Amino acid sequence: MDFKFEKVSDGLNFPEGPAWDGHGTLYASNCKSNWVALIRDGKMDVLAKASADPFTFEKTNGMTVGADGWLYACEWGAVGGIVRFSPTGKCEPFVLSNDTMNFRRPNDLIFHPNGDLYFTDPENYTRETPNGIVYRVAAGTKAVTAVAVELGFPNGLAFSADGKILYLNESAFERVLIFDVNPDGSLNNKRVFIELPGGDPDGMNLDVDGNVWIAHFGGGTIWCVRPDGGVKYKIAAPGQKPTNVEFGGTDLKTLFITEVETNAVWKMQVDVAGLKIAY
Repeated sequence: MDFKFEKVSDGLNFPEGPAWDGHGTLYASNCKSNWVALIRDGKMDVLAKASADPFTFEKTNGMTVGADGWLYACEWGAVGGIVRFSPTGKCEPFVLSNDTMNFRRPNDLIFHPNGDLYFTDPENYTRETPNGIVYRVAAGTKAVTAVAVELGFPNGLAFSADGKILYLNESAFERVLIFDVNPDGSLNNKRVFIELPGGDPDGMNLDVDGNVWIAHFGGGTIWCVRPDGGVKYKIAAPGQKPTNVEFGGTDLKTLFITEVETNAVWKMQVDVAGLKIAY
């Protein structure tokens, strides 16, 4: 397939976390700035700006739209945790660091088909002392548990259609991991899905055929990897630092890419629709 990139919007500041709402709107984070972007009909606007008093958020990273229509975002600035935004830009806390649970720099997040929310919380970018964590927030509650520990900068994550497999980018080791998801939401049987040397596997997403689309930050590549670990496509990105990918459009065959060298959001048409999680 001949992939062609088209610029959607630029003028961002370390764009990340593209999230499609299913109704024509794409959201994006500005990791090194204090606002969340809203892109609709090719025009970019501000969904929300950070506020210290009253506190809303300082900086966001990975984002996803929940079954309730709210935008959930990793807050990695002043407090650390997960916040959520209404479609009109109202921001409220979801789970934040507290006296018993200290989140360091939440990075990316995804909902399981049963409504549980999983998010990554890396700290040091190191192979020598891996200390990253994956957390789970049980559906219908705000009960948080650690489900994977001692990871080398856990980053983007995604579930298989049946929710039985979790894919996880482990950036410091330049690889993608797989976990089995137990009925109680815990994880086991960690193993390597694919090695991607030469950069950081960052954000990811799945299509309806189970292929895993991965933004390779520093590698300048968008990878499409089959469920068996074989490479289907290796696509040169619009810059060397793609951060994340998200399926959108009316048929979910538009792949949106956030990229840091150009500080822009790009899109390209693909041949398989993205996976839509059914909660």
